[in-house]
Amino acid sequence: MDTVLLYLLGVLVIVVGLALSIALHEIGHLVPAKLFGVKVTQYMIGFGRTLFSVRRGETEYGVKALPLGGYISMIGMFPPARPGGRMREASTGFFNTMVQEARDTSEKTIADGEDGRAFYRLPVWKRIIVMLGGPAMNLLLAILFYAIVLTGFGTAQATTTIGSVSECVLPATSERTACAADDPAAPGAAAGILPGDTLLEVDGARAESWEQATALIRDSAGEPLDIVVERDGERVEVTATPLLTERPVAGENGEALLDADGELVTREVGFLGIGPTSELVPQPATAVLPMVGQNITAVAGIILDLPQRLIDVAEAAFGPGERDPNGPVSVVGVGRLAGEIASLDEAPIASRVASLLGILASLNVALLVFNLVPLLPLDGGHVAGALWEGIRRFFARLFRRRDPGPVDTAKLMPVTFAVVIVLGAMSALLIYADIVKPISVL
Repeated sequence: MDTVLLYLLGVLVIVVGLALSIALHEIGHLVPAKLFGVKVTQYMIGFGRTLFSVRRGETEYGVKALPLGGYISMIGMFPPARPGGRMREASTGFFNTMVQEARDTSEKTIADGEDGRAFYRLPVWKRIIVMLGGPAMNLLLAILFYAIVLTGFGTAQATTTIGSVSECVLPATSERTACAADDPAAPGAAAGILPGDTLLEVDGARAESWEQATALIRDSAGEPLDIVVERDGERVEVTATPLLTERPVAGENGEALLDADGELVTREVGFLGIGPTSELVPQPATAVLPMVGQNITAVAGIILDLPQRLIDVAEAAFGPGERDPNGPVSVVGVGRLAGEIASLDEAPIASRVASLLGILASLNVALLVFNLVPLLPLDGGHVAGALWEGIRRFFARLFRRRDPGPVDTAKLMPVTFAVVIVLGAMSALLIYADIVKPISVL
């Protein structure tokens, strides 16, 4: 029962954290818009049917049924088809009609005397500030969450206390987890090393860290090592001979490296079959921004490789393959992972809290990077439109030409329609995959 409650608590933490992140993202748009005089008619968290709302001044604030995002409604998002001109009559064709309807809807939001408060009337730099306000809030939240995680809790680092002792030696490419009768005994277990022992000395050298101790072990295959451990407050001396074996080569992030054929990259090292415990070690404040930068780079890489990653997700969801644990997940998958982390009885509470905060930090980085993609209806699409307008007007002034006026972003509505369809399909695929073949931390 406690495990179920902890699981639900973990899911709740992510749901509330994500809702808060979305709400603050929209506030990042709302505040500069109001400061610049734009009339904002709605501030909504979610999409679909309105659950409840309240009006304060000229703005309606509310929550909708589908908590998959949020928005603010500003009057005059699209300019007329021609500077100073009226909207054209409806054109024929599906996409032409879509463009015209966008212009008509935008025009209808502007009441008499409010034309100067339309969004498209803002100078380019003010429009960019309004649209970047949301991603900026996600960046600040990511920095805040990572600062709490890194400086308040710390990162998991190996200690010199032994957490596990293998009974036998399995090949690096073996998929078995249990020992067979013909598997060679692990040297550590054969020497009498036990979980809970703390390494004090290896081959006469003081064990200052796990990395230093295991480096000696890896380089001493076939050579007897005098090892001193502390057990129940007493010094215990054992002799163990590392076995020469192939072990996977780990990358920078600790994951096993694969070669061009998808096979494990291994190397021959000395092996005792012992593993460390870990503890959270607080990091300096200077570690926060580099961590945020690394996460931004990782998310950008995922987005750039998104088509292939989605193909992999589809093949795994509808076939026998396994999901890539580093691949994209939906909010359903994130909630599931959070629940599993919160219900891990063997993990200290501090580690679980730090992991949940780390998930919230990563979610805000994802919101930041994804919203900067230069396609409507994302924030980056509006920024791109404003920048293009600024470039056009700059060169018009430079060559003493007539002001070209606002960029007709309504013409991009077909692109917006396509992006919405793609995002909807992507979300449906990821949700389905997270239900039928979820990524798990267990």
